[in-house]
Amino acid sequence: MPYITEASDGSLILHLHVQPRGAKSRIVGLHDERLKISITSPPVDGKANKEVVKFLSALFKVNQKNIILKAGLQSRKKTVVITSISSRAIRDVVQMFL
Repeated sequence: MPYITEASDGSLILHLHVQPRGAKSRIVGLHDERLKISITSPPVDGKANKEVVKFLSALFKVNQKNIILKAGLQSRKKTVVITSISSRAIRDVVQMFL
């Protein structure tokens, strides 16, 4: 499974491995074909999930309402749906960190 796939409606599905309580929020690399990100928030009361959305919004320069956490609310393995951006734009941003 690649870390990014395109849905039939044109939205993008991003497969993440999230590492909470990191020193800073950033892309770490790839882990089991998922994009591994580190975030500073702890996995308590949805704080980590909120920070994932906030981090991706800032990273890809899309509005937070265009990012939906679809699966993995209580897991390190998360699936996120992103609209209003191309897969090429996401890959270009990610490549800067790999």
